[in-house]
Amino acid sequence: MLFYYSAKTSDGEEKTGTIEAASYDLAVSALQRRDLVIVSLESAEEREPFWKKSLSFFERVKDRDVVIFSRQLSTLFSAKVPVVDALRVLMTEASSETLKNKIANVADDVQGGLPMSQAFARHPDVFSNFYVQMVRSGEESGKLDDILNYLADYLERSYDLTSKARNALIYPAFVLGVFFVVVVIMLVVVVPKLSAIILEVEQNVPLYTKAVIGLSDFFRTFGVFFLVLLALGIVFLWRYRLTPTGRRSMARLQLSVPILKDIYRQLYLARFADNLQTLLSGGVSVARALEISADVIGNEIYAEIIKEARDSVGAGTSISAALARYEDIPPLVSQMIRIGEETGKLNQILSTLARFYIREVNNTLERMVSLIEPALIVFLGLGVGLIVAAILVPIYNISAGI
Repeated sequence: MLFYYSAKTSDGEEKTGTIEAASYDLAVSALQRRDLVIVSLESAEEREPFWKKSLSFFERVKDRDVVIFSRQLSTLFSAKVPVVDALRVLMTEASSETLKNKIANVADDVQGGLPMSQAFARHPDVFSNFYVQMVRSGEESGKLDDILNYLADYLERSYDLTSKARNALIYPAFVLGVFFVVVVIMLVVVVPKLSAIILEVEQNVPLYTKAVIGLSDFFRTFGVFFLVLLALGIVFLWRYRLTPTGRRSMARLQLSVPILKDIYRQLYLARFADNLQTLLSGGVSVARALEISADVIGNEIYAEIIKEARDSVGAGTSISAALARYEDIPPLVSQMIRIGEETGKLNQILSTLARFYIREVNNTLERMVSLIEPALIVFLGLGVGLIVAAILVPIYNISAGI
């Protein structure tokens, strides 16, 4: 990953330039080893123009395609197919043109003498640091067959878990979005025509009818400005989410929303246990495994916790003791890890923890989905019923008085 930096030497001389590093922390460490005081540091991705980021979004490789590629690569490798030949075969099978080009580049690099892990590392937008480190550990240990199987199994588990959580949240979001669009159309198109009849008669109307008519007038008068402000707000939040402060705020919000916090917490704990177990099984050192897990966990709060735990482990503290200090880590996790450390069965304990939290996520999602449908029906019924009653009741009273 390329970073742009601005720094000062010990003599106060200003220096600017670029540096290649796998992560933000490694870039900071590399600059500090040069005795530079960092003034600013940002990735090349953050400096890209808005329109380039928008276009690159449509060229992203789907997680599902990476999962399929990894399973196919594992199968071909187990069948003793040479690496370059396997990559050439998978290149022709890739459904995504972007992935096809990436695999072709990896095959060319490997054929040119570059280790497969380094070839993958040149495409961080497709192959994560976790992916690269697993392949590297397989190369160093001579167990690339086993490592690719571990990696394919892990990616399938992670993809299934993330897909279930995403799909469970998409349904209510879609229904609520359609509901609000329908309500706005009613307020802008239907309600004004009916409210004109009510206002002409100059009859006393209920308070909720006045509220609906007032809301209708607001959308008709200021609707365009409201949409512009809404669009600007969405753009601002999207840009804010890309900043370190924004990522941390969004991460804390995920762990604070009453209905969703349990799902997110269980999801990230399952991912952490599964990541750590897979990396340790692949022969990656504990400190390095914790660092990689922090990079790929997907939540800034947990990433900070794991990085601080990595520093504590490097200073001689056990993993369980390092994690036990944080309230976002349940006692069950630190106690189970402690048992694994004491018995020498940390891999098995982490695997058990991952399976436990995956079951918890699935159970929570099933309960939530079973409650969402009746809750949405009640909510939508009340919303539409209020608008209809606000208009039809006064009209009925007018017709009854005539």
